[in-house]
Amino acid sequence: MIKRYTPKIMADLWSEQAKWERVLKVELAVIDIYAEDGIIPLEAASEIHERAAFDIERIDKYEQTVKHDVIAFLEAVGDSLDEYKRWLHLGLTSYDVIDTALSMALTRAGALILVQLHNLRDSLAKQAVIHKNTLMPGRTHGVHAEPYTLGWKICNWIAETDRDIKRVERSIETVRIGKLSGAVGTYPFITPDQEERILSALDLQPDTVSTQIIARDRHAEFLSTLALISGLVERIALEIRLLQHSEVEELCEPFTSGQRGSSAMPHKKNPVASENLCGLARLVRSHVSAAYENMPQWHERDISHSSVERVILPDSTSLVYYMLVRITWMIENWNINAETMKRHVADDRGLMSSGALLTILKQAGIEDRDIYRRVQQHATEAREGGATFAERIRKDEEIVKAVGEKLNELFNDEAVLKRTDIPLKKLGLL
Repeated sequence: MIKRYTPKIMADLWSEQAKWERVLKVELAVIDIYAEDGIIPLEAASEIHERAAFDIERIDKYEQTVKHDVIAFLEAVGDSLDEYKRWLHLGLTSYDVIDTALSMALTRAGALILVQLHNLRDSLAKQAVIHKNTLMPGRTHGVHAEPYTLGWKICNWIAETDRDIKRVERSIETVRIGKLSGAVGTYPFITPDQEERILSALDLQPDTVSTQIIARDRHAEFLSTLALISGLVERIALEIRLLQHSEVEELCEPFTSGQRGSSAMPHKKNPVASENLCGLARLVRSHVSAAYENMPQWHERDISHSSVERVILPDSTSLVYYMLVRITWMIENWNINAETMKRHVADDRGLMSSGALLTILKQAGIEDRDIYRRVQQHATEAREGGATFAERIRKDEEIVKAVGEKLNELFNDEAVLKRTDIPLKKLGLL
């Protein structure tokens, strides 16, 4: 991923230095169990721990010749061990250490993303409470539907965030898996008991049954979860873009001091941050397809997945982390035009009460098809100008008689405010 969308914490996690440090940590965990079980001398294990080191440039130099990154790594570390290097990588195949180290990275990346999801949830919860009674039009198909509140809208996002939190927690456990079962997974040297003890020291669980690699459905599930998170971010960002339209201007993303919206039109305040996030969501979703393509392998493994994962795993985790930080900042600093929202409800000429009116008339026993047409006709005429919907309904004697005492309450745009505790209570915010 380009530097623009790579937070430093993710750049550090996926750096070549960090990768080989994780691989070395796996190798040393194996050494410890070998020493504990008497397979190698305790002195050798101690010396290896003391001496083991590598240099990225040295690894690169070796790889130019051997054309195998793990062998190059082992040669580089071996240079620091002298006669003790014979104990390094004993009974292991490359992907014993590579896949196990990758699981360590994914587990850490998932934990970092989980923190940002909780941060997003906290910011949304604060805004939901603040705007519990901020009246605005509810819209379906881009058209006014019924009175709504900004707080209720935000609660919908919180509920999805809660689901994503659970998904990430499950996905972390799905990839918290290592394997040290040998070239085709048949334990030719390390035993299942040793594998479990080694992986326990690395805070991992052994794969149920592995081949030379950990099956890639685990990674595909992890990427699918990241795509769902990107969908949540896009959902919020798209709503901000829609509400920032010049014809709407109910909500605007932050526009900082000195910022310019257009090189040609100084008046512009474009929703560029929101648009940026919507674009990045497409990129994350595209990686899911590649992850699913990695699932089938020739026999006990081939290397077709490797090149793909070197791109999609660092990029997807980095992008989602970036997106969560960005959308949280936007929510904490957005501009809410509450008066504009309220005015749009008032300017609707009472049309958003048509659904409630229809329900009351049905309860009164008036035939459905005829009354729908009648209410629709009043709504059409109100939209075209002149008397408002409420005024027209009050002149319709048959409807007034059927509605009775409910008439005044029916055209109360703020009636929805009596119910705004509902989503907050469901989410544990009240």
